[in-house]
Amino acid sequence: MLDREKDIADLSMKIEDLRKFAQEKKADLSAEIMVLETKLQKMENEAAVNLGPMDKLMLSRMIERPTTLDYIEKIFDGFIELHGDRKYRDDPSIVGGIARLQDLPVTVIGQQKGRNTKENVKRNFGMPSPEGFRKALRMMKQAEKFQRPVICFIDTPGADPGVGAEERGQGEAIARNLMEMVDLRTPVISIVIGEGGSGGALALSLGDEIWMLEHSVYSVLSPEGFASILWKDSSRAKEAAHIMKITAQDIEELGVIDKILPEPPGGAHKDPDGMAAVIKENLLKVPFKAMGEKIEDTVRRRYTKYRKIGAYLE
Repeated sequence: MLDREKDIADLSMKIEDLRKFAQEKKADLSAEIMVLETKLQKMENEAAVNLGPMDKLMLSRMIERPTTLDYIEKIFDGFIELHGDRKYRDDPSIVGGIARLQDLPVTVIGQQKGRNTKENVKRNFGMPSPEGFRKALRMMKQAEKFQRPVICFIDTPGADPGVGAEERGQGEAIARNLMEMVDLRTPVISIVIGEGGSGGALALSLGDEIWMLEHSVYSVLSPEGFASILWKDSSRAKEAAHIMKITAQDIEELGVIDKILPEPPGGAHKDPDGMAAVIKENLLKVPFKAMGEKIEDTVRRRYTKYRKIGAYLE
C-alpha cells in the first residue's frame, strides 16, 4: 500500500502544481488536468479494491480518517458532551454525551484520536484509561435510566497499557463494562470506524449489533504485537495481519459482526460527509423504539448472540 499511496500522493501534488502554474500564467490547462484527475481517480479506486489486511490496517490508522467527534457533528443534532467518571478524572480519549438522531434522543460514546501530535498526546492516541471506561459506563447507565439508545464509535489501538492505568484497575474497568453492557436495558449499536484493538475496543463493543466500516479492522491485538510475541520479530506484521483475520470481511465471515458499511472510493477520509450519511442512513433503519418496548427480548438476544461467538465443533 505504501508504494500505491506514494504514487497517489505524487500525482495529487502534480495536479495541484499544474493548477497553480495555470493560474499564475493564466493558461488553459484544463484538458491536461482532467486527464490527470481521471488517472488519479482510477488509481484510488484500484487501490481501494485491492487492499490486503495490512493495507486496511494502515488505512484505518490514517490521521486524515474521520474521528468520533467528526461523525457526531455530521450525524447528530444538539450534541452535549459529558465529562468525568465521578471517581478520579475526565479521560479525553473517550468522548460522549447526549444528542438527537433526528427526533430520537440518544447517548453517543466513542474513542477519540487526535489530528496531530499535540492532540494525540492529549487524547493518549485514543487509548482509554480506566477513567475513560468508567465514564463510558456512567453514560450508558444514564442512558438506561432515561431509556435512550446507546451508539458507540470504536477507534482505538487498545486500552492504555501504562503502569498508572493498571494501578487504577484497567482490567477491572474493561471487565465491568462487558458485564454491564450485556445486560444493559436499552438498545446498543457499536460501530468500528477505524482501528478496533484488544480490550479497548471490546469495552464498547457488546452491542445488539456490531457494524464495521469497510476498511476498518478489529483484532485481539496489533499485528506488530502478534508478530513480536509469536515470532519475536515485529517485521513480520504483514504476515501476522493475514493470519489474524482482522478485516471487516474476515470478521463478518466469522460471524462476529452484523454489517459492513461501504466506504467512499479511497476510504472514509476521501468523503467524510458521504461516510457520515451512510452511517446515519443505517442508524435510522434500526428499530430502536421496538427494541426498547420489548427490552427483555432485546437483552436476551444480546446475551445469546455473545454466547454463540467463538463456539465451534471440530
